[in-house]
Amino acid sequence: MPPTDNQTSGKTYIKATAKINADVCGFKTKVTAETQDGMNVELRMGSDCETIRELANLIKARNPINAFQELTPIAESVILAVCRSVLRKKGCCEACVVPVAICKAMQVTANLALPRDVVVEIAKGCCPRKVAFPTDS
Repeated sequence: MPPTDNQTSGKTYIKATAKINADVCGFKTKVTAETQDGMNVELRMGSDCETIRELANLIKARNPINAFQELTPIAESVILAVCRSVLRKKGCCEACVVPVAICKAMQVTANLALPRDVVVEIAKGCCPRKVAFPTDS
């Protein structure tokens, strides 16, 4: 969903949301990201997955997240570090798509990424649709 710019008592804030359907596990998650300065982002999440709810509470405790520092290769991402520790502790799949969606919502809110859907289509055997992809090297 595209970010929205709003004026509230003279302050501009930007809000973006991400809706995640992990599909394999059947759980759904919604991420809301908001900023008033274009850099420090408040993240909130709702999910029917117990693991994601735990992860959401840990991220909420670290709010606001500095979006610019999250992108630097100098330090590990706070979001990904929290997600990794919770997923590992719970014995969950490291390929969970929720952590990436959290990062993307944060980036869109801070104007560091365009508000576009990210799609991963997985098929066993041949692809169900004819889509031109680069060939493997």
